[in-house]
Amino acid sequence: MSGPLATRVPKETEQEIRKVMDFLDLEKAQAVRMILEIGISEWRKKTALELLRDGKVTFAKAAKLAKLDLWDFTDLVRERKVEWVKYPAEDIDDEAGKTEKASGE
Repeated sequence: MSGPLATRVPKETEQEIRKVMDFLDLEKAQAVRMILEIGISEWRKKTALELLRDGKVTFAKAAKLAKLDLWDFTDLVRERKVEWVKYPAEDIDDEAGKTEKASGE
């Protein structure tokens, strides 16, 4: 573990930290560490999903950035309803037509 980290927070944030401390019966340092871990984890997921949606990273790279395996990341993408496959409507129509011709319909 690294050294101490000091920062000033707004009064409202300090009150929220105290609520967590009281609710979970934690010392202040434990509560802040827990909140930071949750926040960083959520930031990683949010950033990975945004990069995936914008086509800036592959699915596997986004999962790695989120620190999730591919299955858990797939669930996250589904839960957050992230559209990441960009396929133009006319291409879908063309593919559907080819499929119909191939199947003899």
